[in-house]
Amino acid sequence: MRQLLLSVSIAAALGVAVTGCQGNQAPTTAAAAPAASTAAAEKIVDEHSFAQPDKVRTTDLALDLAVDFDKKTISGTATYTLDWVDKAATQLVLDTRDLTIAKAEGLGADGQWSPLTFALSDKDKVLGSALTIEAPTRPAKVRVTYTTSPDASGLQWLAPSMTEGGKQPFMFSQSQQIHARSWVPLQDTPQIRFTYSAHVTAPADAMVLMSADNDPKAPRDGDYTFKMPQKIPSYLLAIAAGDLVFKPISGRSGVWAEPSMVDKATAEFEDTEKMIGAAEGLYGPYRWGRYDLLVLPPSFPYGGMENPRLTFATPTVIVGDKSLVSLVAHELAHSWSGNLVTFATDKDAWLNEGTTTYVQSRITEALYGKDMADMEEVIDRDELKNEFKTLDPKLQRLSLKPGTLADPDDQSSATVYTKGAWFLQFLEKRFGRAVFDPWLKGYFDHFAFQSITTQQFRAYLKANLIDKHPNVVTMQEVDQWLYEPGIPGNAPQVESGKFSTVNAARIAWQGSGQLPDKSITGAWSTQEWVHFIEGMPETLKAEQLAQLDAAYHFTGTPNGEIAMRWYPLAERSGYAAAREEMGKFLERVGRRKLILPIYKALVATPDGLAFAEQVFAKAKPATHPITAGSVEAILAAAKASPAK
Repeated sequence: MRQLLLSVSIAAALGVAVTGCQGNQAPTTAAAAPAASTAAAEKIVDEHSFAQPDKVRTTDLALDLAVDFDKKTISGTATYTLDWVDKAATQLVLDTRDLTIAKAEGLGADGQWSPLTFALSDKDKVLGSALTIEAPTRPAKVRVTYTTSPDASGLQWLAPSMTEGGKQPFMFSQSQQIHARSWVPLQDTPQIRFTYSAHVTAPADAMVLMSADNDPKAPRDGDYTFKMPQKIPSYLLAIAAGDLVFKPISGRSGVWAEPSMVDKATAEFEDTEKMIGAAEGLYGPYRWGRYDLLVLPPSFPYGGMENPRLTFATPTVIVGDKSLVSLVAHELAHSWSGNLVTFATDKDAWLNEGTTTYVQSRITEALYGKDMADMEEVIDRDELKNEFKTLDPKLQRLSLKPGTLADPDDQSSATVYTKGAWFLQFLEKRFGRAVFDPWLKGYFDHFAFQSITTQQFRAYLKANLIDKHPNVVTMQEVDQWLYEPGIPGNAPQVESGKFSTVNAARIAWQGSGQLPDKSITGAWSTQEWVHFIEGMPETLKAEQLAQLDAAYHFTGTPNGEIAMRWYPLAERSGYAAAREEMGKFLERVGRRKLILPIYKALVATPDGLAFAEQVFAKAKPATHPITAGSVEAILAAAKASPAK
């Protein structure tokens, strides 16, 4: 998932997925049996789940659900096929958040369902409530009947006026990090992987999609069935419903979107099949059948979400010039790093995001050249360095210590994305691609369809790369990357020749007031404009901003990557002319990465705080609960510590 990094939007725009078959052929779903762990058995504790995987594990989930737009609820049953790991266990503990539980039942040996006693614990602000089901006979299946809250943190319900088309309501989920529990009671920990099926009813005019085998030719009739034959962790459970149509890109990939958006999106993402092929060439076959994209309304809180078979994507990367399609590369790359090989707990999130950001960079380079990959890496690393100036050192470790992260939504994206990718780039540079690429491909194969820890990664790295190629990298160097804050002094550096030109143009303008010639800036990419703005002083004079605006039209730009950098600079500099368009941008866009920096700049002054509150009051009805919580936290902190 791409959250707060530009490479997230650009590299994510490149999210590459690979497929192991040609054309329409779907690979076998049963992929090789999971390999035995390479590390000694370790006690894995997920601090963000009530589930007890050492006692019982869900192996399959069967959903029978009804979507109600009027009530803003999903209701129905969840049936769990269970593996009672501990033969003495007599309870099934599930994670929930704001769910109404009607009943729990167990399947008897006679094939009949019988009531089971259950209890919900008091609500924890972060974790929700534990649903404890008494199961003294350890039934093979347990069924729970439930209803979601209209305020479920993992669902957003949009009125027709909040959609692109403006005619039909829209609903979509966001389960990562721990929001799946707000719309399905389950063992909401990535340690548990399960297959799933679903039967979903909805109004006849609503097309329903899930992170499963969506049929591009399925009739829109309000009655849908789905199957996900590969085992996935709970955070990859996804659903969406609305006025959606499909347009193919290739035999195994295409775009779902509202009718007014589908042509633009398909044109923007037309390189998706090439991305899949590039990734397959590096890391082996794509193992998930189809790779489709669902373009969501602008309120989607992230750049993209790697839901298997159906990446959820923000429309903010559709700017008409493919400059931000690395988002697709990032989400596609998750088909190997994250969806195929998954972190066992949020303490090891870098295993997903850092590896994916590295793979995304390789796909970017393969399709768009080294200059593009280098520019994105420079932007990411500049962001990392800035974040590390103020970030608590304990959050700068790749492998977090227990108790470090109260809420997994608050993870340092710069650490898990950029530092994680930088570590793998360090290994690549030391060993060379001829050695490192086969090792990484072997890593994906070895741990396919498993959830692992940093300890297991480290053991596999030592046995299969470090020990087999002695005197190249020491385990002390590896451990410095994994377990120490900051960036090691011997980390490989990257420079961009294109950015040297950008720097020269900016410096010349600051000295002379003379803007660079259009022959220089006319062909600049989004990345170059981002670097141009990021290199500016903390503040500029109002007349300087007006000069830039007159020449480049930054205020009102449809490009979110530029907006998220221009508006904070304008606000810090007291450039009031940007306020109106800034407000419109904050009302229209819900992507956290793009809007949170603007809100943070606004709340630095009393006048800005008042404006931020006014804008958010208008934006909130169409704001996703995850984003709303983040904005409210910024506003509350500012009011608690008034700006001087």
